[in-house]
Amino acid sequence: MVSREINPTKLKSYFLFGPRQTGKSTFVKSLLTDKDLYIDLLPQRNFLNYAKNPGSVREEILAHLKRHSDPLCVIDEIQKIPSLLDEVHELIESKRVRFILTGSSARKLRRGGANLLAGRAYTYRLFPLTFTELGSRFDLEKALRTGTLPVLWGTGMEDSLEFLKSYTETYLKEEVAAEGLVRNIGPFAQFLDIAAANDGETVNFNNVARECSVSVKTVQQYFQILEDTFLAFKIPAWNRSERRRLVSHPRYYFFDTGVTNILAHTLTNQLNPKIFGRRFEQFVICQLMAFIDYKRLDFQLFYWRTNHGAEVDVLICQGSRIVCALEIKSSQNIAAERLGGLKSFMEDNPGVPVYVLGHGQRRRLLKHDIVLMNWDDFILEGLDEAISG
Repeated sequence: MVSREINPTKLKSYFLFGPRQTGKSTFVKSLLTDKDLYIDLLPQRNFLNYAKNPGSVREEILAHLKRHSDPLCVIDEIQKIPSLLDEVHELIESKRVRFILTGSSARKLRRGGANLLAGRAYTYRLFPLTFTELGSRFDLEKALRTGTLPVLWGTGMEDSLEFLKSYTETYLKEEVAAEGLVRNIGPFAQFLDIAAANDGETVNFNNVARECSVSVKTVQQYFQILEDTFLAFKIPAWNRSERRRLVSHPRYYFFDTGVTNILAHTLTNQLNPKIFGRRFEQFVICQLMAFIDYKRLDFQLFYWRTNHGAEVDVLICQGSRIVCALEIKSSQNIAAERLGGLKSFMEDNPGVPVYVLGHGQRRRLLKHDIVLMNWDDFILEGLDEAISG
């Protein structure tokens, strides 16, 4: 089993969220001992029993406490029955029970008036595998083609293709419908394909609504579903500039490159250069998000774009302060003359460290104090350098 970098507290209850197949159940089971209790809400029989009688969870845990001292209690897929959180809350208060509550969707919890334990439980996220978790097994081209969901590493391309097809068809479409998140799965399925094809691009909700033949409000709700189910995350536009007009529309990235390729119909044995570049940008941003989350760093990601088209892929920010600016390039021929967006940004924000992240690159200092370095070196070393510098 791959050792995961996430390092949640051992002293307090917490939620562990993330898309299906990122390894949540495997991870929490690795933490359990003989005295601990594991309750899985995914099997239909379990779901029906607990849904009819939520209080039976409390009774089951109290019976377990009679036999075991200070057990850890796991409830897997807690979003299936949000009302169980009332029982969890009471047991934390009265019996000091520690819980791990996993979920692949926070939508019902956030929007259904569920008891979110009012600070009595921390929140963590589990991402697909990182390059450091894979270690010597990591292969950039494979990661850009098929993604880094744990089940795919160690299988052949054909198996990966079949798995990803099944994943998108059964989970992204059928299960989203089964959860009642959308009433009509047809337009949502079409939306998924369009959203994947435009992964990482600035979103114009009107254009997407026109392509899907639904309202702008519906498109906005669809994007919110992707966020609530951890299938995609939003990168807002940075809009604080005294000198330039900046765009305000967000960008969305799917959580995994393989899932994006399947939905966008771009999964081939070898990605063409344009798709390779887009997936490279997506992958680096996803890896950076995982690193920031696992290290519990107080950073937010934005992108920067003027109404004249000058842009920077990523700003790493802390509150209102820009820590550094990043341009992500898959090309092997990178020169300062081709980095007009970074130069425009530097005119507005003098003194902010700027980096170009590539692959197969040796660290170089380009014109205008732009640092070129490998993407993985930046995640491991450059971010700390930017913070301290």
